[in-house]
Amino acid sequence: MFSDDDTIIAPLTAPGHGAVTILRLSGSNSLDIVLPHFFTKSLNRFKSLSSHFFYYGFICDKGVSLDEVMVVYMAAPKSYTCEDVVEIHCHASVAVVRAIIDVFVKSGVRIAEPGEFTYRAFKNGRIDLSHAEAIADLIAAKSSMASQLALRQMKGALSDRVYGFKDKILSMLALIEAYIDFPEEDIETQHALSIQGDCEFLLLKIEETLSGYDEGKILRDGFSLLILGKPNVGKSSLLNLLVGEDRAIVTNIPGTTRDIIQETITLHGYPITVIDTAGIRESDDPIEQDGVLRAKKQIQSADVVLYMIDGSQPFDGSIFQDIELLPSDRFIFVINKCDKPDFDFPKEHLSSFLNFSISVKENIDVDRLINGILDKLNLKSQHYDESVILSDRRHKEVLIRCYSYLKDFKAAFESGQSDEFLALHLREALQALGEITGETTPDDILNDIFGRFCIGK
Repeated sequence: MFSDDDTIIAPLTAPGHGAVTILRLSGSNSLDIVLPHFFTKSLNRFKSLSSHFFYYGFICDKGVSLDEVMVVYMAAPKSYTCEDVVEIHCHASVAVVRAIIDVFVKSGVRIAEPGEFTYRAFKNGRIDLSHAEAIADLIAAKSSMASQLALRQMKGALSDRVYGFKDKILSMLALIEAYIDFPEEDIETQHALSIQGDCEFLLLKIEETLSGYDEGKILRDGFSLLILGKPNVGKSSLLNLLVGEDRAIVTNIPGTTRDIIQETITLHGYPITVIDTAGIRESDDPIEQDGVLRAKKQIQSADVVLYMIDGSQPFDGSIFQDIELLPSDRFIFVINKCDKPDFDFPKEHLSSFLNFSISVKENIDVDRLINGILDKLNLKSQHYDESVILSDRRHKEVLIRCYSYLKDFKAAFESGQSDEFLALHLREALQALGEITGETTPDDILNDIFGRFCIGK
């Protein structure tokens, strides 16, 4: 892991992409390192800075001004890392930023590793591990729903629930251990009922928390929507309609789309990767054949597959050969061109499939299709207004393990096994929950979590 003793520096904002870049130094020597290089407009050196006040001046090196800056000092523990922190607001020129960083590196400061500021906040007790992960999620949020989900976790929604679980388990463990100290006594009825009640409550609440994972994961990461079908049924037109621009070429010539086209959009608050593919048909063109093969390969990884057909054309029985390739639980039939006067698609052919009739050209019932897609994924936002939505696979796996230990405890308790054995199951459940908050998380997992952060966070 990182060294906790060094004073570190990194830009919080990318240089060269705006008017101002913020440089952050963190460590016990931060202020002592900055002061010799921070001068007033009249080139008098600042001798001290009060905490949490902005100061105007110049960063200088050997009497040469490098930039006009604003500097704020935040004394420990009232800073992001709970250490002494100095932030320098300088102009965003790459040359200026590099020059200022070089000055402090020569003074003994080290360039921060990705996630190192947040790691220090975690190690110094300002945040727990679930808060740290939420910060990374907020930075990477692909939609307003995803950012709200991360923000709720940053405010402690998940950790508060986990600490509530831990308190219940500790209460149960205290009772069990009290009887370990007096092996000649059996657990009293009132205590037994209390332990059983707490265990049932925990199992129910963990099930509740786990039930929101599928929606939470999609809120955070989004889902993929694959559009398949024969040539010229409107696949590329649907992509363009959803994206809101002419992303794919639309012509009356079959086989126009020969490769995979992907666009990420937000619909009803959910981030969606829409994938347009080559029309599925037999062809002598090797390029088109490759496009069709790529389209078929996308089927297994897509969260939802739309199979489009042209409802204004005679029914083509060969589509059932294509349908055999599709996952029944993730597949929706889309009958396009319902605005055409000759639209008369025999729906009895599709009675066993979820299907929607739409017109991409006239934008008829496309919203209905979108709602059908969300329903297919069970995305009805029933968890959206609740305080906790599970979205991280690591948290899910930890809670599943905790649930399993509690189930083992329940079975052992009901079968009258020894108090020592009962206590072991509860300690295992506590150990698992500690991996969410960071108290018992192995170093390799910590390295992986903080390694996902950008430099400067």
